[in-house]
Amino acid sequence: MSATDPAGIAPAAVSRWLAAHVPGATPPFTFSPVSGGRSNLTYRVTDGAGTVRALRRPPTGGVLGTAHDMSREWRFLTALAPAGMPVPEPLAYCDDPAVTGAEFYVMAFVDGVVPADQEAVRAWSPQVRRRAGEEVVEVLAALHRVGPDEVGLGGIARRDGYVERQLRRWQRQVHQSGAPDLALLDEVHDALLAHVPAQHGGIVHGDYRPGNLSFAADGTVLAVFDWELATLGDPLADLGWLLSTWEEPGDKVPPTTPGPSAAPGFPTRAELIDRYARLSGREVSGIEYYVAFARWRSACIGAGVRARYLAGVMADDGYAAELRAQQGVQQGEIAFEAVRELGFV
Repeated sequence: MSATDPAGIAPAAVSRWLAAHVPGATPPFTFSPVSGGRSNLTYRVTDGAGTVRALRRPPTGGVLGTAHDMSREWRFLTALAPAGMPVPEPLAYCDDPAVTGAEFYVMAFVDGVVPADQEAVRAWSPQVRRRAGEEVVEVLAALHRVGPDEVGLGGIARRDGYVERQLRRWQRQVHQSGAPDLALLDEVHDALLAHVPAQHGGIVHGDYRPGNLSFAADGTVLAVFDWELATLGDPLADLGWLLSTWEEPGDKVPPTTPGPSAAPGFPTRAELIDRYARLSGREVSGIEYYVAFARWRSACIGAGVRARYLAGVMADDGYAAELRAQQGVQQGEIAFEAVRELGFV
């Protein structure tokens, strides 16, 4: 590997594998990291004919428990693509870690706008922004209407006790990450565990937000990315997560993840909730619990991401330097306020 090759890719071995397993792939191949993801690594792969594809693999180190499962992502893509869901076309899966240090898969490259922030939607009119926000909810409701058994995902995970399992998983992983000062997160965990609502089953994406979607110029969703956290569980967890990321002008606390939604034209959180309820037919009166849960989970994930970047096991996309300079309100403190407002502490 040369100094210019991205971390996590053994160019010669991966090139041989691509030529043998991806239909139409023509050497030579070039690899470059796609910035934006903070967990699994995504690379832009350009072949000798100029065709662009995407490759996904886990971080080069710091992998905890069941996190970063490439086969899980692959199963969801291959199940949902034939069902008509907007996901990248899955092309090939490599189950041999000897090729580049971990299992990986290749999918079609979807060339659209991935709106990680307001700058990404500067060229969109308010009407396009409105349509994009409506599409976000339409696609989420469509996903939650897919029956796991109907697409071959019925056995991929347990269907009961989703929130309890998530609370257990993320508490364990944040402690394994070595992050300091976890007393507040533990207190929020205990409060959420003591007030788990009645749950319903379905497919859960796990990180559904505009920054994990690709949009056409008219605001239509082209593809949903980043299925590493996908499982079976309570679909309201996806709505709660989306709402926790959905910034509005004048908000006093930051979103769990930055996004474009504070730009003029996007629907409000209340409008998202109403639209989802109408399209899904689900009862959403207890959504505040799932927003609080999302805040807590975000704090746990953030601690793990920070640990991986500062340990140097992620691709060098400049985010480590950003983390070192970060200041401001911590998501753990916001999660505590959210459960306090619910009367749980």
